[in-house]
This record gives sequence, C-alpha cells and structure tokens, in this order.
Amino acid sequence: MHEPRALLDLGDTAVARLARRRHHLDLNALRDLVTQRGETSDAVDKLRARSNQLAKQARDLRGGDGSDRVRTQARDVKEQIQKLETEQRRLSDELTDFLLAVPNLPDDELPDGNTEADAVELRRVGEPQTFDFTPRHHAELGESTGILDLPRAAKLSGARFAVSRGMGALLERGLAAFFLQLHTWEHGYVEYSVPTLVTPETMTGTGQLPKFADDLFKTSVGGRDLYLIPTAEVPLTNLFAGETLDPDSLPLALTAHTPCFRAEAGSYGKDTRGILRLHEFSKVELVRICTPERSRAELALLLDHAEDCLRRLGLAFRTVLLPAGDIGFSATMTYDIEVWLPSQGTYREISSCSDCGTFQARRAGIRTRDRKGRKGYAATLNGSGLPIGRTLAAILEQGQQADGSVVLPEALVPYVGGVKVLEPTN
Repeated sequence: MHEPRALLDLGDTAVARLARRRHHLDLNALRDLVTQRGETSDAVDKLRARSNQLAKQARDLRGGDGSDRVRTQARDVKEQIQKLETEQRRLSDELTDFLLAVPNLPDDELPDGNTEADAVELRRVGEPQTFDFTPRHHAELGESTGILDLPRAAKLSGARFAVSRGMGALLERGLAAFFLQLHTWEHGYVEYSVPTLVTPETMTGTGQLPKFADDLFKTSVGGRDLYLIPTAEVPLTNLFAGETLDPDSLPLALTAHTPCFRAEAGSYGKDTRGILRLHEFSKVELVRICTPERSRAELALLLDHAEDCLRRLGLAFRTVLLPAGDIGFSATMTYDIEVWLPSQGTYREISSCSDCGTFQARRAGIRTRDRKGRKGYAATLNGSGLPIGRTLAAILEQGQQADGSVVLPEALVPYVGGVKVLEPTN
C-alpha cells in the first residue's frame, strides 16, 4: 500500500507510472480525501482542547455561578467531538479503501506493454527438443503411462482438478522433496510448514484482498471468514506482519511446500486440458525479506534459485522481463521463467519472481530498524521454486520418446525410488 503523501508528492509522475500498468490514479479524489481527513482531525484536536478547558473550568467553579452553563457547553462539545470522530473514521476508511485499490508503481526499467508478447527475453537455457515424431501433450502422456487420472478427478470435484496415482504421486512427492532440499541445503532457505487457511487481514497484507476477491476460495464457519491460500507467499510473508525486524537478521529466506487454491476467475477456456491451470495444485514457494536498498540484488538471487531448479532437471527454459502492464498487483518488477512445452511449440510460464519493494510491508506492517535505530519498511520478494504440476508437465513433454515412454531427469531419479523411465501402460 502507498503512503498517500508520497503519491501526492509524485503527482503527475505517479499518474503516468500507474498508467503504464493500466491503472488510473485520481489525484484530485486522493487530494480531497487527504485534505478532508486532515481538516477533520485538526477540528477534533481543537475540540478536545476546548473540552479539556471546559472540564478545568467546571472543576474550578465546583457548582458555583456559571457551572451549569459550562457543563452545557461541555456536553455540546462532546457531542460535536463524537460526530467529528465518526466522520474522521469514515474518511480514514474511505482513504484506506482508495489506497488498497492502487497497485504498486512499476519500475522505470520495465518495457512498455500489457501482454506476455511485450516481455523482453533475457536468456535461453537448454535447447528445445526436436522430435522425429509429433510430440504428445502431457495429459496424453500422463494417462498413457498411468500416472494421471483426470476423468476421475472431474468426477470428484469437477473441471480443473487432477488425480495422480502410483508413479505420478511419487513424482509429485519427489519433485517437492528435490526442490526443498535444493533450496534449504544449498540456497540457504529456512523451510516452514504454514496454514493454508488464513484471515482476510493476512490476504490483505500481501495484496490479494480486496483486488482479487473473485479469484479466491473462501470458507465461513462459525461466523469466521477464512481464505484458502493461492500461494505460500501469503502466509510466509505475513509471518512477520506487525513486527520490526533486526537488521542483523536480514535478509530472511523462507520456503514452503503447500497446496494452492485459485478460482481462476476470468480464465475459463484457457488451458482446460491437462494440469497447467488447476483450481488446486501444489507449489514450493520462495520468499525473501530485506532492506529496500538490497531488494534488486535479492531479486537476482531469487531468480537464480528458481532457475537452478530447471537447470538441475535439464529442462529447456527462457527468462523474460515482464512489461509494466503485465506485472502482478504488488510487484514493482517481475521476471518470468518460461519452460519449453513441445506439444505447444512454445515456452510457458512456470515461475514469476517479483520484487515488491516496500508495498506489501506497508500493508502488513513489516518494519526494519537500521543500526542508528531509525525505523523503515522492509522490502519483500517472492517467486515459485517451483510449481509441481507444471514442472511435471514439462518433464513429461520434454522427456517423451517415440515409443510413448518418458525418460526422467537424472537429478530426480534418487527421489523416485531409482526409476529412470516411465513406460506406457496402454
């Protein structure tokens, strides 16, 4: 969330930067809210001072001449204070609602544009496979090798759910273990086990609410509202909500493997086949928290850690810098890692690594204190490291053979009981 005075001080610059990401900032409306709230607060302060004066006069008179008049005046002032305090709360709530709807400012380094077609490619790693046969879709490969059962998933829960069985379930478990071991043993992350049901305040802290309410699954039991997390970024970042972090503890590097739940509102008709876009999936998430001046270096580190997962698995991928109009609500800069899918003949996003600056920390109240004792807000970063389903889809498609078998990445073999090849069962 933004500090309103910072947006007003930037003025037309803030308007222009937010316009790059297709958000119209109404400076006049913001200025009016800030002015009205300030004037109301000043009026309340003056009335409180007047109330204190009248209280002192009433004590001095102690029932003497004029005491009734003073008491009447004191009651009138208290009534005015109550009315103005109600107005003050209304204006504060309205200002908060206004600011919660304003996305983060995109970094000036980002290219213009609103779609993935406007992204700037930074590098490609690995050569996309060439086949002397028509490459098969991962859903077909999953079913023919017996590791996916999509029809039964639909019977259980409807569209956009998946069931893995046998080696499929083991592959998912093995991938999660591989990613977690890599991130904790070699990349220096601390693994957490976190709730997948969180409060509205937790969702608001990282920017999911109120903007993306339609994309979230919600449950209400016993008068209590809780949301299913769309990513472990939500609980991991909010672990430190309302806290002031010691500079010697930074940067923090956190990871967790969790189920993730997304309603995917507005995406119906996209990727309906297979396991690329599900309502429920699992993912290993990476979160880093640091001082603002370190955020860009931490983003490079985070990106390398996510890429390393694909390098170790030998999967062909590319990394792109997203344009200003295509980054997430809380991000100021985002790199997408896209893995090659032979059946589609294109690269598809498998990880987004974002620098959110102090945007989330302001919403969640995550502060730092420098060595001179001065407080400020932390910077937060997040990225997938990696989603299990999309990684499995890439393994199936890039490892497929003409006979319908799938060769598994060598690095993954120790995590799946030594199995090197998935053989077709039908």
